[in-house]
Amino acid sequence: MEILYSTYATATGGRNGHVTSQTGILDIEVRTPESLGGPKGDFLNPEILFAGGYAACFDSALHLMIRTKKIKTGVTTTTAHVKLGKAANGGFGLAVTLAVNIPGVDQEIAQQLVEAAHEVCPYSNATRGNIQVELSVTTDEKVSA
Repeated sequence: MEILYSTYATATGGRNGHVTSQTGILDIEVRTPESLGGPKGDFLNPEILFAGGYAACFDSALHLMIRTKKIKTGVTTTTAHVKLGKAANGGFGLAVTLAVNIPGVDQEIAQQLVEAAHEVCPYSNATRGNIQVELSVTTDEKVSA
């Protein structure tokens, strides 16, 4: 693999600790979710960070496919719903649903674009065969408030 970009983040304290990035732009406290025994309140956790990264990366891959195929669409959105659960081996695992909205095209074209993006997205390639990833595709126009 030809490396195009490299960065790092460092965690101390695990799920109840601190995460910083190489540049310092990411400098946050993380906490175990309340549903897993963590404190009450709204805190960042590894699943939120993963969901944000996967959603942004996938939407970028989608834009690449839209440009490559020269298709006109509305503004796309990708939501990554990350689920943490117990695995059969006694450990823990993740599952992801990518809810992708591509307004301005028919359902078949939208589905083809999402499947093509799923083939080139680095997060999709990293997770393929390791976790369940479900693709949900819509073409609804989003109404701005």
